[in-house]
Amino acid sequence: MFVGIDLGTSGVKAVLVDAEQRVVGEATAALEVSRPHPLWSEQEPAAWWRAVVAALGQLASSWPGGLAGVQALGLAGQMHGAVLLDAADRVLRPAILWNDGRSVAECAELVARRPDAVAITGNLVMPGFTAPKLLWVQRHELQIGRAVRRVLLPKDWLGLVLTGEAVTEPSDASGTSWFDTGARAWSRELLAVCGLDPAAMPRVVEGNTARGWLRPEAALELGLPTGIVVAAGAGDNAAGAIGAGVIGDGAALLSLGTSGVLFVAAQQHRPCPERAVHAYCHGLAGRWHQMAVILSAASCLEWLGHATGAQVATLLSEAEALDRDPRLFFLPFLSGERTPWNDPLLRGSFVGLSHETSRGDLARAVLEGVAFAFAEGQEALRAAGTPLRQIAVIGGGSRSHFWGRILASALDCPLDYVVEGGIGAAFGAARLARLAATGEDVEEICTAAKIDVRIEPDSAWVGLYAERRARVRDLIVETRGAAASLLDLPGLG
Repeated sequence: MFVGIDLGTSGVKAVLVDAEQRVVGEATAALEVSRPHPLWSEQEPAAWWRAVVAALGQLASSWPGGLAGVQALGLAGQMHGAVLLDAADRVLRPAILWNDGRSVAECAELVARRPDAVAITGNLVMPGFTAPKLLWVQRHELQIGRAVRRVLLPKDWLGLVLTGEAVTEPSDASGTSWFDTGARAWSRELLAVCGLDPAAMPRVVEGNTARGWLRPEAALELGLPTGIVVAAGAGDNAAGAIGAGVIGDGAALLSLGTSGVLFVAAQQHRPCPERAVHAYCHGLAGRWHQMAVILSAASCLEWLGHATGAQVATLLSEAEALDRDPRLFFLPFLSGERTPWNDPLLRGSFVGLSHETSRGDLARAVLEGVAFAFAEGQEALRAAGTPLRQIAVIGGGSRSHFWGRILASALDCPLDYVVEGGIGAAFGAARLARLAATGEDVEEICTAAKIDVRIEPDSAWVGLYAERRARVRDLIVETRGAAASLLDLPGLG
């Protein structure tokens, strides 16, 4: 048996996988995000550990044999988060997350200090990335900034708790703005910009190798055998791709979770920073990938549910049941945007509201707005020389085939919905755990996932959506300044 743990933004997911790669148990424990100021997004690392304990407890209680037969554990997790530690590896403040946008000025500062930063990493320096967050803390929280000795990514902090070892792997490290992605190693020059000692940074190993062995204290709390292998794992997107078998050159994945990702595996490092395409290491040695990333995907529908008092299933049903064209646009920028806009100050909006607008109209506009954002990412990948011909789909949002019809039509590309696609990154983490424990051949274990259904583009919608996406693009250009100015308005006191 192998356990995969995915530290997400909205919750921790754990799966138990047997030797035939069947998921025999799964559990989820919820997490909350703190947003104390505009653009901020934070979580307490201690809450991550409590969620891991809760999820493993659910697995143990639901599986008759408990977890005594588990051979290895693998980790996946939300990328880019900054867990700041002192010389004793104590957490100094809440972790600053991937969708935090406060460090715009620090991005410019890092590039000013090292004009070759983009050339070294193969990526733009974005506010969601890890390095500018540390510069922000050093500027605005001086005492904490002076105490920082080591910075870990979220899943790697869990790895420290599990094994006592500070270790990372290339797929997650690629999103820090401290990593030479082509060389798969820390950049001493970029670490120096932030005053970090390379010797204090986590050791880099490949994702399908051991980061360490489970400590007795952690094993007791989790109900797992002491001393089992803990795999290095992967960032959530790379882990999701490994779970779906998206590892060969040109294989593609659409992840429809809190954020949205179009992921394409590659055998070479192919940067395209001018279109805000992410060019990262894959979670397996000798492989890379490109990504187009949108910061708010399924979370837009969850937001609408909270705002209107409706369950997501109700919103989907009402959107599908519409008997009219709502002629309503939604800009899905609830946390700013990455590909292709690279603008944390972009904000979401509805355009075209009227007295006749219903909740179903709003839901349909949200589904289409997210689909148009994916299509913008697809266009950026195409400009980077990476066409998408067939795409596997995972993530919580993948449960709606109606949304799949909208997405396939906006992308004008068939979508293959993966069996148990909602498990995603946790299953990939379990595969990496198995590889770390057994040393088996990657190609034999990371096979393509079984497909539940293929959704073809709707020919009646393809042209319509292309025209509407062009209008949405014009709206974005027209409203960018106005959206940014809203953040500067004085409060009511």
